[in-house]
Amino acid sequence: MDNNNNNQDPNKIQYMPIGMCIGIGVGTAIGAAVGNIAIGMCIGLSVGMCIGVIIDSINTKKSDSDLKSDKNEDE
Repeated sequence: MDNNNNNQDPNKIQYMPIGMCIGIGVGTAIGAAVGNIAIGMCIGLSVGMCIGVIIDSINTKKSDSDLKSDKNEDE
């Protein structure tokens, strides 16, 4: 058995919250440089969330195709 204490597969990492956090940080920095932190945070959050969702979608498609190929090999 593996030592995964949170009962979650290693391939099930969710990247949307990670993208949101990075997006807010980058957006805040850009907003401070431009002079409007609130707009920078909003734009950074939305861009980071979109990137996180895209990465999650790609990983889900990969894991689904891996499961389908495993099922086909078992038959």
